Amino acid sequence: MIATASRHYYETQLPLSEDPLLIAARLADSGLHESYVVYENGGSWSYAGGARAELTLDRDGARLTQEGLPEVVLPWSDTPLRLVSELLAQVEVPSWRAYGWAAFELSYVKEGGRRHLGDERLMHLVVPRAEVRFGEGHALLRAADQAALDALVDTVLADGPARNTQPRPLDVYATDSGPYRAAVRQAVDAINAGELHKVILSRVVEVPGDTDLTGTYVAGRRGNNPARSFMVNLGGTEAIGFSPEIVVQVSEDGRVVSQPLAGTRALTSDAYVNACLRADLFGSPKEVYEHAISVKTGADELLEVCLEGTVGVPEFMAVRERGSVQHLASRVTGRLAPGQEAWDAFGAVFPAVTASGVPKEAAYESIRRNEPETRGLYSGTVLTVDHSGAMDAALVLRSAYRKDGRTWLRAGAGIVGHSTPEREFEETCEKLDSVARYLVPAATGEQR
Repeated sequence: MIATASRHYYETQLPLSEDPLLIAARLADSGLHESYVVYENGGSWSYAGGARAELTLDRDGARLTQEGLPEVVLPWSDTPLRLVSELLAQVEVPSWRAYGWAAFELSYVKEGGRRHLGDERLMHLVVPRAEVRFGEGHALLRAADQAALDALVDTVLADGPARNTQPRPLDVYATDSGPYRAAVRQAVDAINAGELHKVILSRVVEVPGDTDLTGTYVAGRRGNNPARSFMVNLGGTEAIGFSPEIVVQVSEDGRVVSQPLAGTRALTSDAYVNACLRADLFGSPKEVYEHAISVKTGADELLEVCLEGTVGVPEFMAVRERGSVQHLASRVTGRLAPGQEAWDAFGAVFPAVTASGVPKEAAYESIRRNEPETRGLYSGTVLTVDHSGAMDAALVLRSAYRKDGRTWLRAGAGIVGHSTPEREFEETCEKLDSVARYLVPAATGEQR
């Protein structure tokens, strides 16, 4: 055990033989912490419970609270992400990692304007009181005190009871398509009138009854192949998801990666059908155009913050299978210029072009005009950021959301001039199925 100062973590390491997915579920359901984040990045998993430091951003400014220290408040400025960076630099927990989320509406205020904001929270980050970083065969446990560390050890090593992960699928094709089709028609008219090139319009599907989000996460993770996955219960926002792509990844040495996915066909259990759909995807002028302009925009955005000559597209129009769909996928990379940091890269690319549109400002206006409600976490990000400057931000899609007793799904499709309302509605259904087929009902009498 290590405890060199009051703000340091107590630490221990454990060998593991259990599936990390089940450990993550057990930690989330343990009740050890009222708020938590689970984040999966490749073969590495993290659980973050409670808060030693907490940072929030809204239309009034940014706030940092830390154990035993006065609250620090920075009033709103025209560079809100700089406020976040400045406050994180004041975190006094050694070797910290912050976990949290940013709402899609943060995109409206990156240059400081607030006229499209309500009272919603734009970002919520925590440096946890208790943390487990684990994968196949190994776990590092950290906690603010010995008792909390002992509780973590007991939970990680516990023989968890068999949980219900029997889904009750939701038929998303049977939901009302009229409003969404009308929105697509309006967007196509605007595109053909030259107002913009592309916009992602989404629709909301309500989930009836009470849902076991942790059980849904376990069942859905087994049925999906995400780039990242997560569970979030933080600041009144709950979500589980299977992210098909990252918004941005920044390494300690300043290497930046974004991963635009655009162009979609269904993924079935029949290999021959999938091959035919893949060929149709590559042969569709609409899908190829949608993907190409997304990659171009992503590269242009990185040029703003990266060294000249370092931005490139090392992978172009590969196919990635993500749960119930297959996508055209590319990778855009660069290296941060001197004086730039992870938050600059985040600000350059957020929100993901594949969840907003081209050009972005015109797409935002179309989204506000055509969608039934604000997005919040949908098409925002769940992310981690380290004291070292590293960042990993997952795009929040293929997710289930819960707030104030309401549970819902949300998915969108990329609209361009050749789009048809019928196909775009079908595409949203294909994406929704990544979660809708794995919804697990809550046990009778379970309190939510």
